[in-house]
Amino acid sequence: MKYLITGGAGFIGSHLAESLIARGNQVIILDNLSTGSVKNLEKIKGKIELNNGEILDQDLVSKLVAESDYVVHLAAALGVFNIVNKPLESLKTNLQGSEVVLEACDKYRKPVLIASTSEIYGKNDKVPLNEEDDRIIGHPLKSRWSYSEAKAVDESLAYFYYLENKLPIRIVRFFNTVGPRQVGHYGMVVPRFVGAALKNEPLSVYGSGNQIRCFCHIDDAVRALLLVMDSDKAIGEVFNVGNNQQISILELAKKVIEITGSTSTIEKIAYEKAYPEGFEDMQRRVPDISKINQVLGWSPEINLDQIIKDIAAFNSK
Repeated sequence: MKYLITGGAGFIGSHLAESLIARGNQVIILDNLSTGSVKNLEKIKGKIELNNGEILDQDLVSKLVAESDYVVHLAAALGVFNIVNKPLESLKTNLQGSEVVLEACDKYRKPVLIASTSEIYGKNDKVPLNEEDDRIIGHPLKSRWSYSEAKAVDESLAYFYYLENKLPIRIVRFFNTVGPRQVGHYGMVVPRFVGAALKNEPLSVYGSGNQIRCFCHIDDAVRALLLVMDSDKAIGEVFNVGNNQQISILELAKKVIEITGSTSTIEKIAYEKAYPEGFEDMQRRVPDISKINQVLGWSPEINLDQIIKDIAAFNSK
């Protein structure tokens, strides 16, 4: 099989590419390297075809889709700081990019997996969140919610290509995937904390620190991706992919300091100092992963302590 991965030089994409190469597949990558990096692909250098290009380039996307057997669409503008600071660029990338990819997949009848996000659920504070739960979304003019809006449209577009045109689509909603190669400067909290701890610098906790999150190791997430990609039972379906073990951001900071043996302190920073005006945060976000477990037999295996150790080991290289 020849797989096209959009955003394949990114954090999740590069790990997926390695797994596909390891099982004997061919991989084509399309990435503009804005948040992805050629360094992420060092282990499979020479075994992949890397195209440095834009997801909005219809001719290029069409050519690469035509050459592939299967498309995994991971390319997106992501990260809280990115979304809040560059909302227009983020919206265009996330909305139009998916449109271009789905149109090409439909044209050449290629199966496609669309990567979505727990942001889909918006302000819904139900615990845990399952795939059928409603979206409760913030004001459309607040940039904080533009990523959620775009991803919701992506999902709808993909789903109706499936319903009306019988295009084999699959959707996964990631809940805080973390691990080696993830960078912290777009707002990802675990690599940000680990990076600061390794330098014995203060760990900045935004808001009260009582926000509850769950973190899934990249190896678990890729294992889930492959199961969804390979199974006919996943066609036309959406799956949450995440770990349901909960921790507060403040406790996370303490755990990172403890595991890394750091002398870092913890400093609390008000949201209004950390983000532009109008930022809103979710107090709790926990995935219901019973569907993917029942349908495909997947459940996460790597705990948060190991996640922190793996990121620390990678960042210490």
